[in-house]
Amino acid sequence: MQNLSSRPTNPASEILTVSQLNQRARQLLEDVFPRIWVEGEISNLARPASGHLYFTLKDAQAQIRCAFFRQNAARTRQIIENGSLVKLAARVSLYEGRGDYQLIVEQLEAAGEGALRAAFEALKQQLLAEGLFDQQRKKDLPKYPRRIAVVTSPTGAVWQDILSVFARRAPQIALTQVPTAVQGKEATAQIVQALKLADRGQFDAIILARGGGSLEDLWCFNEEIVARTIADSITPIVSAIGHETDISISDFVADVRAPTPTAAAELLAPERQALLQRIDYLQQRLQRRLSDRLKTLNQQLHGLNARIRHPKQRIEQSMQRLDELELRLTRACTQLLQSNQQQVQLWQARLQIQHPQTLLNQQQQWLTHLQQALTKNMAMLLNTEQKKLKGMAQALHLVSPLATLERGYSILRDETQQVIRSSQQVRTGQQLQARLADGQLLVQVL
Repeated sequence: MQNLSSRPTNPASEILTVSQLNQRARQLLEDVFPRIWVEGEISNLARPASGHLYFTLKDAQAQIRCAFFRQNAARTRQIIENGSLVKLAARVSLYEGRGDYQLIVEQLEAAGEGALRAAFEALKQQLLAEGLFDQQRKKDLPKYPRRIAVVTSPTGAVWQDILSVFARRAPQIALTQVPTAVQGKEATAQIVQALKLADRGQFDAIILARGGGSLEDLWCFNEEIVARTIADSITPIVSAIGHETDISISDFVADVRAPTPTAAAELLAPERQALLQRIDYLQQRLQRRLSDRLKTLNQQLHGLNARIRHPKQRIEQSMQRLDELELRLTRACTQLLQSNQQQVQLWQARLQIQHPQTLLNQQQQWLTHLQQALTKNMAMLLNTEQKKLKGMAQALHLVSPLATLERGYSILRDETQQVIRSSQQVRTGQQLQARLADGQLLVQVL
């Protein structure tokens, strides 16, 4: 660390330029102050085209200029804007060009409740981009539930409020409390476990409920693991976290968001009197439909009775029909017989005109001629083909494997009769079959 007292104070002995003075002041500040954390509010934010950020960090009594260079600013996930309360890690320095005392920011993050707000917005945007808030993936609530699970604190007033609503509006619905902490370090894991337990319980719906509180008190309902557990649930979930003005990540992911736990109970608890009126209305409709149906069936029955005839009438009609068919069959047979007789007479006349013996003699002469021509042609063709066969046999013998075997070669085959073309196809001790020109050998690979 440099010591100013060691420097000459007599202007006559050393005269500094402004640049030298600012340079020494910057070196002194950077040596005296290591990397420090400072908290304050951002104002006068400037974003030049270079990508660097320049702003003023202030509190109620003072302010200081800050430079946040691009390579460091690109790594931060914090939304930087005027009015943000932040804490930053920086080096104390001096901008020699103007002689301004400033901070060189290396790291920046939100401070206080602002950090929670920033984390809330970051997770909200992430889950929104993944589609966890999409309306098409949300499940409809059951119209007439029978069993409902309530994930809430066993000691809070929320459980009693929900019990009161269901006792008044729908006492027939069975409520099951799935207890969990709703605030503190253990709350997140317990809420996730309770939601999974309720989802496996084959309930018609789940109410996730908690009373009002600060952002820190409600933070367990803004955790990513809770949001993803809600999204993965098969059972419809109603989120009722805090008061009407309180908004949590769970509200966005849940299938339905209720402004209060009481409102959530009213969503799933159909009013008893309305149900009774609905039952009466449906009963009356059913009676009317049954009455109309019975009248229609009676009319159809009377119509069928009128159309039914005595079996004797049906038998008489069938006998009459049978006689009619017998007469038609007799006429048809007579006509067919006459037609066939006429055809036979016609064929006999044609046969007499062309006597078979004449045709037989002509065909016999033609057959003799064809036999002689066939014998001659066959002899010539056989002679030609024998010459071709002899030439092909000689050519085949030149390329035949048997000729190769006669020259001392052999063909190796394995147990499956597959030809061995490479030493990689066999293993030591394997038996092979060797084909020679005059026989076969059984050999073993050593």
